[in-house]
Amino acid sequence: MRLLVSRTAVVTAMLALAGAVAVSAPLGRSMVAQSTATQPIGKIRQAPHSLPISSPTAMPSAQSPVAISPVPTPTTRPAPAARPAVAIGTGQLSLINQDRAAAGLPALRWNACLAAIAAQNGARMAAQGFISHTNGPTLDLGCHIGSRAGENVGYLSSGINDVKMNAMFMASAAHRANILGAYHYVGVAWVVAPNGSAYIAVEFG
Repeated sequence: MRLLVSRTAVVTAMLALAGAVAVSAPLGRSMVAQSTATQPIGKIRQAPHSLPISSPTAMPSAQSPVAISPVPTPTTRPAPAARPAVAIGTGQLSLINQDRAAAGLPALRWNACLAAIAAQNGARMAAQGFISHTNGPTLDLGCHIGSRAGENVGYLSSGINDVKMNAMFMASAAHRANILGAYHYVGVAWVVAPNGSAYIAVEFG
């Protein structure tokens, strides 16, 4: 059905059929309302298969709004990031002392304080994703084992390999100088990042 409202009159059609909508408009405006009925006004007949007029289907109206509760959005907590694995061992110590013995130098002794600093620096590098020197030698002096301090740091994308890393250190003049330096103690730590890359810090004192 199509209901037209002109500028001079208000026409309200109320139908008892299911699915019909009552529409009214204020004076001074034109409004067009559409429904599924096709009969003209004044000749309204019950459509086939419609509900009885005496028992209309309830429809929400403008005077009876229906409150719709919002659907809660499911929340998921992100999985905690994997922590780097710290490996403190004496594999590098044995290789360093072999290098020193070949050069006629005394062996270095293991120091737990230096090893703890090495683990701290290794974890920092693993977290940042690249090798760097910060305050390693300064922290080494805090162990109060002498007036000299040094540090070698390295990185292997394939994981821990003491032999390969020692060869790389000895092939570098600056790293070799620390290995054969006038030190008495050493502490070493490998830290493996979640992606498998291994970072090493060697602290001398």
